[in-house]
Amino acid sequence: MLLKDKVVIVTGASKGLGVAMARACAVQGARVVVAARSTGLLEQLTADIAKAGGKALAVRCDVAKMGDLRALVDATLKAFGRIDGLINNAGVNFVKPFLDTTEEEWNHVMEVDLKGSFFLAQLCARQMVAQRPQGGSIIQIASVHSIASLPGAGPYDAAKHGMVGYSKAAAVELARQNVRVNVLSPGLCRTEIWNQIVEAAPSERECIDFWNANIPAQRLIEPGEIADVCVFLLSDMSSSVTGANLIADAGMTSQLISKEPYSAKTIKGQ
Repeated sequence: MLLKDKVVIVTGASKGLGVAMARACAVQGARVVVAARSTGLLEQLTADIAKAGGKALAVRCDVAKMGDLRALVDATLKAFGRIDGLINNAGVNFVKPFLDTTEEEWNHVMEVDLKGSFFLAQLCARQMVAQRPQGGSIIQIASVHSIASLPGAGPYDAAKHGMVGYSKAAAVELARQNVRVNVLSPGLCRTEIWNQIVEAAPSERECIDFWNANIPAQRLIEPGEIADVCVFLLSDMSSSVTGANLIADAGMTSQLISKEPYSAKTIKGQ
């Protein structure tokens, strides 16, 4: 087991990627603390993990509230005595034209996606530095929006770029204390966000065709695939990796423009 007896906090663990991350960590032997605003879904997740022989604790947490962040760390230490890993997964999506975005909307995205992740990482890092044996691994779940953009994503992009920036600074500061800080930037995954994209499109077929043209692998990423990368980053197998922004996007950000809707002839240089 890659994470045997490690204590790992997963935020945003009531759905989508967070559920897959929590399950994957538990399967690999971690004692998992799952956090989200919805306690009902968390309780079901911890029950499922327990049935499979794992150990999990559910803690209600709104990452935009400093009091909730402190309570999450305190509950983790009370239950398990240390913190070996953090997956900063909680966040809100946002799509609205730049010219129409309000100060209230900007502040909300920043409170959750940037401020919340920063201060929870700080609280966990303080514990990782103080505990013996010293050290731990912090994973910031960003997005391909930390590399490129789409229309209407101004505040979201700003938050994800900010996450990459402060994570690199933290990685440099904490490297000698054996605390690693990395960013993981997923592409389009089969989660609730995908369902929202399909619902907003004229038809599911048109939506799938469009995204297949923009993803070289021509498929969605499954939540379990992102969870597997998290397990690697939390484990000792990634002991030399810190300050990185790992892109898990099935090739999306490596493609210059979308695929042609036709078969082109071979072009040979003369």
